[in-house]
Amino acid sequence: MRLLKSTVHPEIEKLEGRIFHRKAARGIILDGENILMLYTARYHDYTLPGGGIDEGEDAIQGLIRELEEETGARNIRNISAFGMYEEYRPWYKPEHDIMHMESYCFVCTIDAELGDTQLEDYEVNNGMKPVWLNIFDAIAHNEETIANSDKKGMSIERETFLLKRIAAELLPEPQRQIA
Repeated sequence: MRLLKSTVHPEIEKLEGRIFHRKAARGIILDGENILMLYTARYHDYTLPGGGIDEGEDAIQGLIRELEEETGARNIRNISAFGMYEEYRPWYKPEHDIMHMESYCFVCTIDAELGDTQLEDYEVNNGMKPVWLNIFDAIAHNEETIANSDKKGMSIERETFLLKRIAAELLPEPQRQIA
C-alpha cells in the first residue's frame, strides 16, 4: 500500500527507545461529496471510521469489524486500498516511550441504511456517533478545531490531511478544485 505521509510528533527527538507498534484500518465511504465520518464531542472533530486491528486479523477483517461496530455499516464491499498514513507519537504508558501508528485506509461501499452501532464504553463517553456530512464541511470544521480548540486530540491533523487527499483524489474533477 502506498505511503501517503509519515509524521513524527514534535516532542520526539529520536526514534529510539521502547516503541509500541499499532496498526489500524480506516474506511473511506463516499456518496457524492458526502462522507461517512465519526463525530466525537469530546474533541469536537470528525474522523474516518475505523480503529485498531486485532491480533490475528488482517487489515480487511479489521476494517469490516470496525465499520460494523462504529457505524452500523452493512454489506461492506468493493474494498480497495487508498493508502497508509504513518505517525510516531509519544506514548504515555510506562512500558513504551513511543507509539508507531500505521493507519491503512480503504475505499469501500456499504448499504445506504446503517444498522445499530456497537460502540465501546469510552467511545460512548466521548460522545462518538456516525454522521454523513459534506467532505468540505468536515475539512473546514476540523481546521477550525485545530486553530481554536485546546481539547483537540492528536489525530485531527491526520484526519484533516486524509480528508484533503480524499477530496483531491476521489471526487470528480469540478468538485476537486474546491479542495
